[in-house]
Amino acid sequence: MATLRDWRAPSPGQEALRERYLAHLAAHPDGLAKPCFPDHLTAGAIVVSPRGDAVLLNHHRKAGAWLAFGGHLEADDASLVDGARRELVEESGLDRFDLDPEPLSLDEHEVGFCSDRGTVHHLDVRFLAVAEPDGSHATSEESLDVRWWPVDDLPQTFDDMYVLIDAAVTRVRERLAGQVGS
Repeated sequence: MATLRDWRAPSPGQEALRERYLAHLAAHPDGLAKPCFPDHLTAGAIVVSPRGDAVLLNHHRKAGAWLAFGGHLEADDASLVDGARRELVEESGLDRFDLDPEPLSLDEHEVGFCSDRGTVHHLDVRFLAVAEPDGSHATSEESLDVRWWPVDDLPQTFDDMYVLIDAAVTRVRERLAGQVGS
């Protein structure tokens, strides 16, 4: 997968995950598909406002937690970023956003509700989307709620979500600072 092969991981931990994902794909031709058990790749996006002061999250029905958007890849997804884009549109209702094709981060996590065969490991590739908090989002069947949160007043969620939000806000603010300075 070119996206992972070409990505320059920002830390040793992210590099270890990148190598694990590539090894998984080399060993499992179906490694992008949900039926690949117990591990498979997933793709998603975290949505941040253009100023980096708010984040759009969904209260995921099955997980019972506030999360970024994402999920399983489908056969017609041409790439990881295309899968992340599709999932974002399906789960958030957004139709106007900028999606950065460079991965923001990788995360491996257990999911107990993904398969009736047992616990699955999602090898998640997360991208950054930037959108205006203008109320154009919607709640999907997979969510209890979809809402913008100020980054200084986030809901309770998993630690990896806070890490993801910090990385996304940092990237947006660094780009904003670069635009102001030029």
